[in-house]
Amino acid sequence: MDETYIKVKGTWKYLYPAADKQGKTVDFLLTAHLDPAAAKRFFDKAIRGNVAPEKVSMNKSSANKTAID
Repeated sequence: MDETYIKVKGTWKYLYPAADKQGKTVDFLLTAHLDPAAAKRFFDKAIRGNVAPEKVSMNKSSANKTAID
């Protein structure tokens, strides 16, 4: 799980992609704000439809850290 900041139709948004260990995108979330609650919902959704991960790699975003904690 990672996050990046992209411009969509002239507005900056946060893009959270989730990828499996082969690097294939499992799911993604596009949101206007860094939101710990949204990051948690997205993380739960991404693993719900797949096998629970043995480990999770992510950047040091406070929203991502809150979601995992």
